[in-house]
Amino acid sequence: MVKLAIVYYSSYGTAHAMASRLAETAEKAGAEVRLRRVRETAPDEVVQSVDAWAEHAASVADQPVAEPDDLAWADAVIMGSGTRYGHVTSQLQAFIDTLGPLWQEGGLADKAYAAFTSSSTRHGGQESTILALHTTFCHFGGIIVPPGYTDQVKFDDGNPYGVGVVTGGDEVLDDTATSALDHLATRVVEVAGRLAS
Repeated sequence: MVKLAIVYYSSYGTAHAMASRLAETAEKAGAEVRLRRVRETAPDEVVQSVDAWAEHAASVADQPVAEPDDLAWADAVIMGSGTRYGHVTSQLQAFIDTLGPLWQEGGLADKAYAAFTSSSTRHGGQESTILALHTTFCHFGGIIVPPGYTDQVKFDDGNPYGVGVVTGGDEVLDDTATSALDHLATRVVEVAGRLAS
């Protein structure tokens, strides 16, 4: 059974909805899944000053927080966050920065990795955010599993690097997004299974 860690940061709920869909699909594909959010690092007064941000933070407060051990445990990892100025959120980067000791031990290498993101505009940095994560995965010694154009849905969503959705903070995913997420999760589980055999 493939062990999959899905590690994400979500301010308003979109990345959370995407990660939850990935987890559901991966479990249906036979994987054991750890769905983990990363810690909030923004000052509480900033979070509380935006209603949607505060509401989402409260809604996930009791859910498990990512730890380096989750990546040590995993055969495959899917990471995601909203895009910030064409890059990952500082919250996800802060988590990545805790992985140094595990990286030094070789504990991040030889795993399957993939990425997802969202932005509020169509050209809001989705590809550069996913590619930034791919660069990180290269430093890990990971095996990047992009969706490519391996399914018709990729011609619909147009992103061969991972999955990206355009949202204004709405956590409701359309059919194209859910199909693209399903394809990514299934592909990562299948490839990780082949690597393990």
